[in-house]
Amino acid sequence: MPREEEERLVMSSFREEDEQESSLRPHTLTEYVGQEAVKESLNIYIQAARQRREPLDHILLYGPPGLGKTTLAGIVAAEMGQNIRVTSGPAIERAGDLASMLTNLSSGDVLFIDEIHRLSHAVEEVLYPAMEDFALDIMIGKGPSARSLRLDLPKFTLIGATTRAGSLSAPLRDRFGILYRLQMYSTEELMKIVYHSAGVLNIRYDDEGVREIARRSRGTPRIVNRLLKRVRDYAQVRGDGVITLQMAREALNLLDVDDLGLDRVDRSILNAMMTKFEGRPVGLDTLAATTGEDAVTIEDVVEPYLMQLGFIMRTPRGRICTQAAYKHMKIAMPKEAAARSEGQLSMLE
Repeated sequence: MPREEEERLVMSSFREEDEQESSLRPHTLTEYVGQEAVKESLNIYIQAARQRREPLDHILLYGPPGLGKTTLAGIVAAEMGQNIRVTSGPAIERAGDLASMLTNLSSGDVLFIDEIHRLSHAVEEVLYPAMEDFALDIMIGKGPSARSLRLDLPKFTLIGATTRAGSLSAPLRDRFGILYRLQMYSTEELMKIVYHSAGVLNIRYDDEGVREIARRSRGTPRIVNRLLKRVRDYAQVRGDGVITLQMAREALNLLDVDDLGLDRVDRSILNAMMTKFEGRPVGLDTLAATTGEDAVTIEDVVEPYLMQLGFIMRTPRGRICTQAAYKHMKIAMPKEAAARSEGQLSMLE
């Protein structure tokens, strides 16, 4: 990863410092902030499974990174009173790796696979009978003497997490009985997370300082906790250790995070679309090559928030900036771009 991406605080990828602050994670559905519809239905399914003394059905969690998919998986295991085994799609290179994990599970255990869309086809083939029949089909021998052997597995719950639900194959997606899309958080929900994290980290604050951090955190819990720690450092060195509105603004401006939570990378992408392409539709690969950013990062991290703000739209010919984006960037919108944007909006209506 390039050095500038490592230093980018609003990146939604998981970092070592996030693991070090595991105490910030909620451990029960009651403590988990936000995603109210998900929590309500999940609580019903968990209670029903516990009453029947059966494992929970397989769950697929999808949505932008940093919204709490891993945390929610841990909560499900805790609420069910079971152990959780954590891995990721890229870490399971061979079918044998997955077979080893499955045979070591105990009855009722939760297997959490992050980035499940990156599983190879060979590994997926092993997963199908495991999810559906709790069985493992293995081949013994080679050539004409080879034979298939089916091993029974303990009943378990698979929880898959992905930022790209559309990249999952249909057979794998259809084997999940429970599917949830996690939504971006509101400022009020993020403030609750800051209050909890500040209490755990023994940080002093006032309400306006907390609101400022939450407002600039892109609707993402992982980012709000990251920014909280950086603002804490600033308030400790430049102030009296209390996160006030002034301290929060100064610290976030120093981090190059603007009033809407956009950082240098977001603004460079918007600026390229507005100036280099003069508001014309631009494809993802072209935009990535022009800005020097990875196409996956643009699509998974940058775009969802810009689209939520109503700053960009996807069209059949490419991405375009809206009038709201030009206004925020303080750039005059070309007449052709304005007509094109209005035309796209009328088509959506």
